[in-house]
Amino acid sequence: MAGIIPDTLDQPTLDRIAYYAAGLGYVADTCDVIVEGKPRTVTMYRPEAQHLENAEDWRAGDWREKWGQIAVFAAEEVIQHHGVIPPDILAKMMPMIEVRAAARVAAAKPVPTDIRSNMSADGVEILAQNNSHVGFFLTREFTLRHPEFGGGISAPVKREVFVATDAAIVLPYDPVRDRLLLVEQFRMGPFGRGDPHPWMLEPVAGRVDPDETPEETAHRECVEEAGLALQRLEHIASHYCSLGCSTEYFHCYLGICDLPDLRTGTGGLDSEDEDIRTHVLTFERAMALIPTGEAANGPLILSLIWLERERERLRAAA
Repeated sequence: MAGIIPDTLDQPTLDRIAYYAAGLGYVADTCDVIVEGKPRTVTMYRPEAQHLENAEDWRAGDWREKWGQIAVFAAEEVIQHHGVIPPDILAKMMPMIEVRAAARVAAAKPVPTDIRSNMSADGVEILAQNNSHVGFFLTREFTLRHPEFGGGISAPVKREVFVATDAAIVLPYDPVRDRLLLVEQFRMGPFGRGDPHPWMLEPVAGRVDPDETPEETAHRECVEEAGLALQRLEHIASHYCSLGCSTEYFHCYLGICDLPDLRTGTGGLDSEDEDIRTHVLTFERAMALIPTGEAANGPLILSLIWLERERERLRAAA
């Protein structure tokens, strides 16, 4: 296998490489290589031996295509934590760091600018940036100037953004029996707002992991949260959820499935501290949740309104 041996790295750079490797759970090791026909002993970082037992054949080109840009974005965030967060804590944060990096890659996919301005983010001048909160979640503070519609550039402004992930949202629907499934769980947003009943009715939802498409996430989450195997997905919309302060981006689907029983059940993963109750409702009962306010989150309301429009087509094809 060919590789590159950097000989001109200073100690601060080597320290940052070691920090990044620790976040990945890699350990330092030595190996013998041939450089210009001569043997040489070098330091390398590799996964723990137990993680290599069932590893698939690794190819640099395949890895670069799937993970290259995600790794770059993840490394950019990791280095911001160097000297602030201990390596063992960084290792626990790495899954979320990689999910945030994958969301940045997904954000670069082109979308039309037929009506809105085609001004580029490249024109935004970042004057200062820092992480005002770092934990399982990340809040980042910017001082910046941005292009204005009338030409020129704005005065410096300070803005904070909650750096979240992409998520797949799926409303399971049985077109034969005309019923759907909702999940119920405790939610910090309503609790933090002061809602006296912070258990919310929602579609099935979960973050899009770096090695998944949103569609794959939708199928996986339906199994984990509700024990449902979907027959197929219908894409409803993809959108930002609170674009004034959050990077969170939703991919909303209707999931065609069988729901033979009108029942209440349980779901979720203990490993993710999920305490979920499921409800199977008739279409009419679910639609009645909108005017009463019991359906109190955007993805659920959007999905129900979309289903109301498409319901006749879906039932005719069932």
